[in-house]
Amino acid sequence: MRSETLHEIVQELSLYSEQVDALQIQNVAHLCQKAQRIFVAGAGRSGFAARGFANRLMQLGKETYFVGETTTPAIQQGDLLLIGSGSGKTNSLLVDAKKAKEKGAALATLTIYPHAAIGKLADALIVIPGGTPKNESSDQDTATSIQPMGTLFEQLSWLTYDALVLELMKLLGETSATMFSRHANLE
Repeated sequence: MRSETLHEIVQELSLYSEQVDALQIQNVAHLCQKAQRIFVAGAGRSGFAARGFANRLMQLGKETYFVGETTTPAIQQGDLLLIGSGSGKTNSLLVDAKKAKEKGAALATLTIYPHAAIGKLADALIVIPGGTPKNESSDQDTATSIQPMGTLFEQLSWLTYDALVLELMKLLGETSATMFSRHANLE
């Protein structure tokens, strides 16, 4: 017997994934392709999805860092900062976005609210349907979910990052086999 709750979640993801713009995914993929180094940032559960994407970028052969790790170097011109932020205004992420722009790096974001502070700074963005309790007005939410808080955004972010990986595989001439050669062997 199937789980009705799981089925509803999958239906919700299917419905709202239709609203994620393919051209926006391609634009961010091109920024990733041309970046010397890619810095990935996100907080909370959005950060977990962003970490998964950073892992795949490394496996694609891109020099990649997750912001906040002790081995993350200084960002500079020619680099890309990619931020996952549903609200588009998380204080620590906004500080990072401003610093990246100040240093001449490109900025991309996955967000629910493209007109929030981080989206306004971004060179490219991917708008993902959702809602978050961090937004003062639920009238601005772009999706209704049976799931709590920002779960829909977090799940769609993970799937959107995976779509970005597939786009980058084409752009970079990578395959599952070439990526696996970079898979961690110290686990």
